[in-house]
Amino acid sequence: MIRAYKFLLRPTARQAVALGEMMRDHCSLYNGALQERRGAYQHDSKTNVRYGMQSAQLSGIRAFDPERQGRWSFSSQQATLRRLDKAFQAFFRRVKAGQTPGYPRFKGVGHFDTVVFPKDGDGCRWDSTPHDPQTRVRLQGVGHVRVHQHRPVRGRVKTISVKREGGRWFVVLACDEMDAEPLPATGAVVGVDMGVAHFLTTSDGQHVANPRFLTAAAEDLASAQRHLSTFPTRKRARDRSKAHQAALRKVATLHAKVRRQRLDHAHKTALALVRDHDVIVHERLNTVGLTKAPAPKPNPAALGDFLPNGASAKASTNRNILDVGWGVFLAILANKAESAGRTVVAVDPRNTSRTCPECGHVAKENRVSQAEFKCVACRHGANADVVGALNVLRTGLVLCNAV
Repeated sequence: MIRAYKFLLRPTARQAVALGEMMRDHCSLYNGALQERRGAYQHDSKTNVRYGMQSAQLSGIRAFDPERQGRWSFSSQQATLRRLDKAFQAFFRRVKAGQTPGYPRFKGVGHFDTVVFPKDGDGCRWDSTPHDPQTRVRLQGVGHVRVHQHRPVRGRVKTISVKREGGRWFVVLACDEMDAEPLPATGAVVGVDMGVAHFLTTSDGQHVANPRFLTAAAEDLASAQRHLSTFPTRKRARDRSKAHQAALRKVATLHAKVRRQRLDHAHKTALALVRDHDVIVHERLNTVGLTKAPAPKPNPAALGDFLPNGASAKASTNRNILDVGWGVFLAILANKAESAGRTVVAVDPRNTSRTCPECGHVAKENRVSQAEFKCVACRHGANADVVGALNVLRTGLVLCNAV
């Protein structure tokens, strides 16, 4: 198995400055490599600049600019160039598939927030003892940075990444050669129906409340964003004052708090499911499709005019769906289940809330409201989310038996 560990860094003031410079210089390298590719294509559309060509130029770049590029790890700079190369590979793949291409864009210093060291011991070194307050990570050009290691690291450290989130720094360790630690069998199985009114509902009839973290922080976020918008655009682009930087940090801090709350809730909920059940069946949700904005409706009677398409109401629904964080939760659930030796099954969610669990009759009229289910054939009534979870469980068990 492969697992990632994320620990808070506690750099000194000088080390924090060096970390910021490392991000800035890697961002400059990324943008310079992107500009080279764009310029080569504009000059001759048949010219294709690849990663190998740009990586071969690194030695010359480091020698020409030893103060900015020469002080950092060669391997981390190669990883930055690979990051750009992957962005172009994804771009060409989308072009061939007929999807929206999304040409790679230049990164602002505030949006380039990760530097990767591909191998432990090459430009970086992880040196720790479990629960040791003196845990350090050595980074070339920065020094030995203290790490708040809140849990022991298992497996072999393969790659090390330094990540900036707002005003805080983190180190992310990707480890392999990890063995699973199976939990004792419980003999229990459960189906899970994801929703917005409730975070999830189990086939046992239990509801987990939707905490709505973004909604709770909406007032503070709106106030902080209104204050940020008072700074003129030209001044922002030319010179960011201390007041403007403080306003940016305020907005980033609020979003970071919501993200941490959402992750904490997802971890605790997933852990409870994994501890109590051997088999967990959930819906295979397409969050991207569910949150897609409605297509515009041109008005045939007036050129350039559009008819109402429900975009305002859909925006509110999309915001609530994204606030729940289904994708984050299901990814965490899969990882925890793999570590604990549990089975997770994803099933097609179509008609799970319209199918009667007693007689099997399928009709949209069975779903009376958001919370009420009443079969029009056998008159069986129950909570609509519980019915969905029961149908999800039955479908998942059929798939398990088929395998």
